[in-house]
Amino acid sequence: MKKTELLHAEISEIIAKSAHGDMIMIGDAGMPVPEGVKFIDLALTEGMVPFFDVLDAVLKELCVEEAYIDLELKDNEEYYNEMYIHADKIKINEMKHEELKEMSKNCLAAIRTGEFTPYSNIILKSGVVF
Repeated sequence: MKKTELLHAEISEIIAKSAHGDMIMIGDAGMPVPEGVKFIDLALTEGMVPFFDVLDAVLKELCVEEAYIDLELKDNEEYYNEMYIHADKIKINEMKHEELKEMSKNCLAAIRTGEFTPYSNIILKSGVVF
């Protein structure tokens, strides 16, 4: 049995396979997943599984060089600030939602959460540990 916190086999596999520059998207329940991108569906019901729970688990395992979020998230100041708290010490780039959707076509995987907060999406770009 794994010793680290992240037990989800598909997410662990994607993280283990990621190399410098590879990208993984964590999205809300409505974020579209482009054809050809591995789709990992964690959504059970509204709010289950929460976005920040998934982000925190992934960040404990993945070395992240930088991240990308929806510029439109600024309209929800509390949630926007929460994003920066959870992604502490990671360079965050903000872009229009349409640009983020276009960027998602290059992700190794997209993880769908049960989050119903609009624009609660992030793309994590893998770094290196050395």
